[in-house]
Amino acid sequence: MAKAIDMSIEEIYNLTFGDDDFLYSGYGTGLPPLSEDAAPCHSESSGLNKYFVIIIYSLVFLLSLLGNSLVILVILYNRISRSVTDIYLLNLAIADLLFALSLPIWAASKIKGWLYGTPLCKIVSLLKEVNFYSGILLLACISVDRYLAIVHATRTLTQKRHWVKFVCLGIWGLSLLLSMPIILSREAFKSDDYGFVCYEDLGKNTTTWRLVLRILPQVFGFVLPLLIMLFCYGFTLRTLFEAHMGQKHRAMKVIFAVVLIFLLCWLPYNLVLVADTLMRTHIIEETCGRREEIDQAISVTEVLGFLHSCLNPIIYAFIGQKFRYSFLKILAAHGVVSKEFLARHSKPSVHGSSSGNTSTTL
Repeated sequence: MAKAIDMSIEEIYNLTFGDDDFLYSGYGTGLPPLSEDAAPCHSESSGLNKYFVIIIYSLVFLLSLLGNSLVILVILYNRISRSVTDIYLLNLAIADLLFALSLPIWAASKIKGWLYGTPLCKIVSLLKEVNFYSGILLLACISVDRYLAIVHATRTLTQKRHWVKFVCLGIWGLSLLLSMPIILSREAFKSDDYGFVCYEDLGKNTTTWRLVLRILPQVFGFVLPLLIMLFCYGFTLRTLFEAHMGQKHRAMKVIFAVVLIFLLCWLPYNLVLVADTLMRTHIIEETCGRREEIDQAISVTEVLGFLHSCLNPIIYAFIGQKFRYSFLKILAAHGVVSKEFLARHSKPSVHGSSSGNTSTTL
């Protein structure tokens, strides 16, 4: 009996809470206690009302479903005049649409936890990871296309559309590869602390493996594409300003807006992951308070990242003149609006691009 009672604090903690604080989505920051004599950190509320989050997810789902479907329709309709940028934006819309289909499941899991088994846990986690990586990689490709077209005035690569298709296939393949570590480790199980969850199960060496599985995708799937975009758009902007070509490349404003919105939505989430990684490697001190703050920040910034999937179509509609015209042309072709109404919204002028124009939809 005495032997049974004589348990270390860490053993009691593991028995009660498990090896991690199981957040059913995102990356939890659960680490073992600071020392054998330290009391375990008890998880608090994330500070986000679950019903508020459900409402946000539902609105994002509806807006993303409608908006990205329209983007796909407009780009596919302009088959003959479709540009290289359009092909990248088409794939971006497909990625956002696929991710949006998983939002009702994420929303439902906020109520009673994850009740949908391991296969669906892996699928929705895959959609989330692939959406993020494919998004930033496609934006990086657009930046390279604009850089070659404007700074070097070359059309060699982007005029050959079959090469662009291979690039897009490569992006989807790389996104799947970067997502594999998380997907292979995702499991659905019940935690004493958080109930039914969809989370990583990495065995005993949780901290070490999670550091490796986080750093590699972050470097190749976020940092490097971001550096490519900064380099390409830096030189592109300089060339446009020096040549006083701002009006000729008004569609660049749309592309810059798309990149800016992507960074505003996903950069906070990734910065929080960096802070968590620094805490795990003891570069910054780990305390219960800091761990709880990072957990809350992950919950909030993850919702912001999910919001991104519905924003691109809104940008196209409000800023992209060609997108509005192309959409009205589809409506006119099916008799929804009159040709007179379409004529009053004359087609925007077309100026310079790697494939004749920057984009037929922007």
